[in-house]
Amino acid sequence: MPTLYTYFRSSAAFRVRCALNHKGIAWTPEVVWLLTEEQRSDAYRATNPQALVPAFIDDDGSRLAQSLAIIEYLDETRPGPSLLPADPLGRARVRSLSLLIACDVHPLNNLRILKYLKRTLGHSQEEVDAWYRHWVAEGLSAYEAELADPRSGRYSHGDAVTMADCCLVPQIFNAQRLKCPLDAYPRTMRVFDALMALPAFDAAQPSKQPDAARATS
Repeated sequence: MPTLYTYFRSSAAFRVRCALNHKGIAWTPEVVWLLTEEQRSDAYRATNPQALVPAFIDDDGSRLAQSLAIIEYLDETRPGPSLLPADPLGRARVRSLSLLIACDVHPLNNLRILKYLKRTLGHSQEEVDAWYRHWVAEGLSAYEAELADPRSGRYSHGDAVTMADCCLVPQIFNAQRLKCPLDAYPRTMRVFDALMALPAFDAAQPSKQPDAARATS
């Protein structure tokens, strides 16, 4: 059974959990506790030199990092519902939507960035929160506009779950946790609600991960 190095609030790990669950792939969680910077330990760097989660170890010992690379690998090597459309243009659109979240929004609001703003650059929590909300609003406004495309359907691209949906859901969870206003994104929130009605996505959410209780203990 493959192993996923994960952390319950990691957006990138959350994406991969959604993909694994949706494709019906059994997996073993290996928790990396980001709050104590366990990801920076020599032991974990031996697994992922990038010192980030997720990392994925397949049954044959193959190691992968970076959430979108892992998701595409799973889609190419495992049966089950495909997370990328069959046509080239559709695949390109799904990748574009995925990268909008994974490259243009998430990196600016990653935990290590927020810590740097506060601890090293001396910004107040209020300023850090304003930074977070600004970039979430920039990204979700663009996503909302993209969903006006007639190729969108029940989900981000048509009526089948795609990699873009795996990226969207964690970003909305984080936006809700940081109390970002979301009323301006009705199409995006409709897609989010439809996704969270799916057992695979519901089971992937932070509160249902084995390490969630540790955060409140």
